Amino acid sequence: MQVADIETEIRSFLANKFPVGRTQLSDEEPLLGSVVDSNGVIEFVGFLQERFGITIDDEDITMENLDSVKNAAAYVNRKLLSNP
Repeated sequence: MQVADIETEIRSFLANKFPVGRTQLSDEEPLLGSVVDSNGVIEFVGFLQERFGITIDDEDITMENLDSVKNAAAYVNRKLLSNP
C-alpha cells in the first residue's frame, strides 16, 4: 500500500467521523485538538489498528506520529514495513 493510499483512507475516516474533518485538510493540518479531540484519539488509533492491521503502543501515541494526516500516514507506513 502506498503512503498516498493511506492518506486517502485517513482523510475519509476523519471526514466521516469528525465534523471538522469534513473540510479539506492539508497534509500537515494539526489533527490533535483541532479535528480530533481527546476522546477521538482513541477512535482514531482504533481505526488505524483495525484498518491497517497494526498495533499502536501507548508510547507511539505522540504528536510526531499522529498530529497530521501526513505524519499518521508515514507512521502507519513505517509500521507496515516493519511487520510484513
